[in-house]
Amino acid sequence: MTAKALSALSSVIDPELRLPITELGMVGEIQEEPNSVKVVIKLTIVGCPAAQSIERDVNEALAAKFKHVEVVMTTMSQEERAGLTKKLRGDRPAKFNPFVEKDNLTKVIFVSSGKGGVGKSTLTVNLAVALAGLGQKVGLLDADIFGYSVPQLMGVNQAPTKVDHLMLPPIAHEVKLISIGFFVSDNQPVAWRGPMLHRAVEQFLTDVFWGDLDFLLVDLPPGTGDVAISLGQLLPKAQSLVVTTPQHTAAIVAERSGAIGLQTGQSVLGVIENMSYLPSENGPIEIFGAGGGEAVAKRLSELSGSEVQVLGKIPLSQGLRESADKALPIVISNPQDTAAIEIVKIVKKLIATPRGLSGKSLKITPS
Repeated sequence: MTAKALSALSSVIDPELRLPITELGMVGEIQEEPNSVKVVIKLTIVGCPAAQSIERDVNEALAAKFKHVEVVMTTMSQEERAGLTKKLRGDRPAKFNPFVEKDNLTKVIFVSSGKGGVGKSTLTVNLAVALAGLGQKVGLLDADIFGYSVPQLMGVNQAPTKVDHLMLPPIAHEVKLISIGFFVSDNQPVAWRGPMLHRAVEQFLTDVFWGDLDFLLVDLPPGTGDVAISLGQLLPKAQSLVVTTPQHTAAIVAERSGAIGLQTGQSVLGVIENMSYLPSENGPIEIFGAGGGEAVAKRLSELSGSEVQVLGKIPLSQGLRESADKALPIVISNPQDTAAIEIVKIVKKLIATPRGLSGKSLKITPS
């Protein structure tokens, strides 16, 4: 009988796949006695980065029910890995983009800006972490191939685990991450032309096991280049979140990033004005001027034919800059910071935005 051991092991969650190891074929032979147990645990690959945490969790789970515990760590066979890959993909083909499925309910959000230096990536990371902190299942795709920064901002340097041809994205602060930065050593630049850029972002969608997500945030490169066009084609149901600063010139450029999304079929979810003002005892100091966010929202409303709102104005914050340098998002490191408070307000608006269910199956069987 192995019921007591299996019951204990069902509480052990694989840190990469976020599923019980008993459902992933990771539990091998079990020798169970009333007061002792010996269990074989099969890791997905040799050198699995989660090996130590899995072994620790298995020992703790079994020690709660048995006096004597022995855990033997081994590795899946090629056949077992193929079975796991098939289980994770279901009946889908090997190369599959789950976000174009008719029944997929993930909210895909492109975070874009017309120019660099407006804090788009730092904002994207904090939005993702804040969403996860409010109980959402979140993925973050760093599509800024040339200027990748998500690994640094999230404090992750671990490459994805590969199970056959399926990549398991690293997870930080409960957010699943993928970035070209995980595959580049020593901060080397990426010098690719259009076709290679398209292939890279396509693989980030088809070859990564994202699982069931509530939100997929995509950190777009600044401007209106190849990557923005490719992702617009690969993720036609996405919505655009445009980041600008208050400056008139920055707003004009930001308008273009929202307009390119309209051309490739994305609706505009809203505008965020970053570096909006400097808080002070005498009231906000508008270092970079005012009105940029409203100007972008007004113009995109005219172009789209529907109202586009400014979802929030994030103040200048020394804490926000320091948290980025320390690779710890400010919504975690200092949630009382004025910037963190405004980011959480924006996130709550994103969660409250209705999902578009038209034409989608709710997978409910009438009784």
